[in-house]
Amino acid sequence: MPKSAKPPVPASFDAALAELEQLVGAMEGGALPLEQLLSGYQRGAELLGFCRERLQSVEQQVKLLDEGTLKAWEDGSA
Repeated sequence: MPKSAKPPVPASFDAALAELEQLVGAMEGGALPLEQLLSGYQRGAELLGFCRERLQSVEQQVKLLDEGTLKAWEDGSA
């Protein structure tokens, strides 16, 4: 991939997480040259941002669905 080409947006949260885990494993291996470490760090930051946005979106959707209806669970066996 040419340096000017931007990596594709992950298809899903799971795809982003898998790519991030693979990237972290490669970086922790210590065999990457400095330039690849830097580009890997940048891609990792992009993936992390993508995952955070997806999680926040889901959290907002859950809040809208629950909209104040969450109540403490009570065991009726007492």
